[in-house]
Amino acid sequence: MNIREINAMRGPNYWSVRRHKLIVMVLDLEDMEEKPTDKVDGFGDRLKAMFPSMYSHRCSEGCEGGFFMRVDQGTWMGHVIEHIALEIQTLAGMDTGFGRTRGYGEEGVYNVVFSYMEENVGRYAAKAAVRICEALISGAQYNLEEDIQEMRELRESSRLGPSTGSIVEEAQSRGIPWIRLNKYSLVQLGYGANQKRIQATVTSETSSIGVELACDKEDTKYLLEQAEVEVPRGDIIRRERSLEEACRYVGYPLVIKPVDGNHGRGITVDIQNYEDALVAFNHAKDSSRSGAIIVEKFITGQDYRLLVINNKLVAGAIRTPAHVIGDGKSTVKELVDRVNSDPRRGFGHENVLTKITINELTETIIKDAGYTVDSVIAHGEKLILKDTANLSTGGTAEDITDIIHPANVSMAERISKIIDLDICGIDIMTTDISQPLSETGGAVLEVNAGPGFRMHLAPTTGLPRNVASPVIDKLFPIKGETGRIPIIAITGTNGKTTTSRLIAHIAKMNGYRVGYTTSDGVYIQNRLLMTGDCTGPASAEFVLKDPTVNMAVLECARGGLLRAGLGFKRCDVGIVTNVAADHLGLKGIHTVEQLAKVKGVIPETVLPDGHAILNADDDLVYDMRRTVDCNVALFSMDENNPRIKALQRLNGITAVYENGFVTICRGEWKMRLMKAEHIPLTYGGKAKFMIQNVLAAILAAHVQGISNEDIKAALETFVPSAAQTPGRLNMFKFKNFSILLDYAHNAAGMRALQNFTDELDATVKVGIIAGLGDRRVEDNNEIGSIAAEMFDEIIIRQDKRLRGKTEEELIKMLNDGIQKKDPNKKTTIIPSENEAIKYAVKNAVEGSLIVLSSDVIPDALDLVKELKEMDNRGELHLLD
Repeated sequence: MNIREINAMRGPNYWSVRRHKLIVMVLDLEDMEEKPTDKVDGFGDRLKAMFPSMYSHRCSEGCEGGFFMRVDQGTWMGHVIEHIALEIQTLAGMDTGFGRTRGYGEEGVYNVVFSYMEENVGRYAAKAAVRICEALISGAQYNLEEDIQEMRELRESSRLGPSTGSIVEEAQSRGIPWIRLNKYSLVQLGYGANQKRIQATVTSETSSIGVELACDKEDTKYLLEQAEVEVPRGDIIRRERSLEEACRYVGYPLVIKPVDGNHGRGITVDIQNYEDALVAFNHAKDSSRSGAIIVEKFITGQDYRLLVINNKLVAGAIRTPAHVIGDGKSTVKELVDRVNSDPRRGFGHENVLTKITINELTETIIKDAGYTVDSVIAHGEKLILKDTANLSTGGTAEDITDIIHPANVSMAERISKIIDLDICGIDIMTTDISQPLSETGGAVLEVNAGPGFRMHLAPTTGLPRNVASPVIDKLFPIKGETGRIPIIAITGTNGKTTTSRLIAHIAKMNGYRVGYTTSDGVYIQNRLLMTGDCTGPASAEFVLKDPTVNMAVLECARGGLLRAGLGFKRCDVGIVTNVAADHLGLKGIHTVEQLAKVKGVIPETVLPDGHAILNADDDLVYDMRRTVDCNVALFSMDENNPRIKALQRLNGITAVYENGFVTICRGEWKMRLMKAEHIPLTYGGKAKFMIQNVLAAILAAHVQGISNEDIKAALETFVPSAAQTPGRLNMFKFKNFSILLDYAHNAAGMRALQNFTDELDATVKVGIIAGLGDRRVEDNNEIGSIAAEMFDEIIIRQDKRLRGKTEEELIKMLNDGIQKKDPNKKTTIIPSENEAIKYAVKNAVEGSLIVLSSDVIPDALDLVKELKEMDNRGELHLLD
């Protein structure tokens, strides 16, 4: 049993489950195919013993215990692995429950799909579930706790922290998309030019001067003193010889801490004598980058944190360090274990509270209190275990927002402006926050940039506060603003790239700064920034991350969809050009109907007020209208198509080819743009499949509000060439012959190309063709048969994209197709593409047309351009 591949699916995918993040695991069960659960002795009992909590899994039976019923009746091991992967994530504190197991189209191979909360944990769970299932089958012992702890640690190492996570969740609730920009807490909210960024609770609008001030306690204290804010008396020193004088000036009790410290590092409180001050000074030195140390008055009272966002106080909490309360019977260690048994306490940030750890610092604090971890604490006595009140070290928090005195509220809001922070946490020590500091002798101890939200989001006691909401209010102040940019996504079997490029051209002509992805690369405006097949989610994210882009046009191929999903969750326009047999037999897609389901993901992701643009001449594409939750617009090469007429009667939007014109219709009203023969891309109207691409593109532009005049101007200036449409009907006129370069790489594409070349006059038509290693035998056979119909002579070449097959195998597939159609067809085999092109050129007769179907466009283009220059210089006779 093995995992053939594991893929993280971000956002919608071909299972059409939008609300989950999914792992797709292709599982090859090999010899386990013949051993369903009821055929393995004791399997069900061992499974129930290891996972009694699985009784809650209802499975298809629809009742508690339903999964175990299926196991007893007999089910596939892939199905068991799915449930184990879900259960071990739940046991590790990540409650997730969606899963499906389906046949892959190959005997013994299954698609296992299950949800995750953290991608690296989901991947680990997939592999661990296989190991566990193998152990259950063999009856071997298995240490489940190691997996559970590993998943917890993986989650903590990669998950967004509570503060960042709360802001992201608030953004999601408002329809604001987000992208994680690094493995830490840097997150982009919104897309392209409309994006904002956060890093923990520092935003792209946070003043860098404010952060600098907050990190410099000396400057912060000076500014607050100048503004008559209550702060404790203190001094800044750098050398040990200055410590004694500073202690006399400030007076005991003292606090000693580094100027540039954070998260409580290097702080010692309630220092009563010089000896302790000297120890505290050295401790602070160890945590200080600058070497500057604060010696200040220790203010008695309770530790309060006031949170101010956009200069408004939004929450307050009283913080208590991790502690235990004696019962007169239990040791300190036993008391800590009892506190940690609280179900609200977990590993790291997984729960509301964090488990208390006994480390070296804790042991020192316990020793200073006159105890050890084995000491019994008197009944009712409180023993502090940490030197700070941070929740991350086991502290607790109580919400006190509603009792803060107005004077203290005003002071906190004023401080945020003095230090110039849009989000700041103000630490106050006072005996009673409901009274002004001036009356209680309290003081402001610190101002923090990037304060943690956890204590306010989920206080130990008191009312939780949605402190993420005012952050989003500040970043996106206009009601309903989502930070999105228009996204147009294009899929289909053929025509995707040309349609994408044409839409991008129309948008650029209309003033948009466009980022677009194609099978040739990623472009920001007209600059190629990534090369190769860039039709997957990583390329889409590349565009959506770019802060200069205000419109995205994204080509989405089946490979990227199946391999890794989409780089976005919703789009404004989703186009499906057509669906035809291509890449069948790969990744569990064996029929055109299954392929259509994959392509149908794009229209399913369109926003409710957006448009799914579908080909009304293609039955499988037209049927996609049934699964969308948005407006539908249709295009057709036949204005009398009943589907077009039906939508027009409903006052829908359509685009048709009628009386030689490309026309947009609103209802039954026609808006003719121009004659197809005047659109350069259609080669005088001869390239009918290009007209189809034009119809899809003009519909996309129209529903995005681009005027007909601007669309027409763009159509007139979009010329098929190596520059604007590389590899798509690139015609090169030589002195005595022509070369047509096209990406046609499947039967449907070859048929479309045939319809075009049949319209072209030539004394002889020579085709240079190749098979593709990731196509079925019958697919390559059909390409050969079509070529036999199209060309007078055929050159088979085969040095690119073997993809698991040999040159000989692919050449034979093509030749078999040729021979079946026309056994007498003149056929030459030249495996090297370069040599094949040169051979065709050397032997070209007057008025001939050489058609090159290439799947590696840049290499072929470079050679054809070089040959064209040689022809211009009269040097073609020099070819080897």
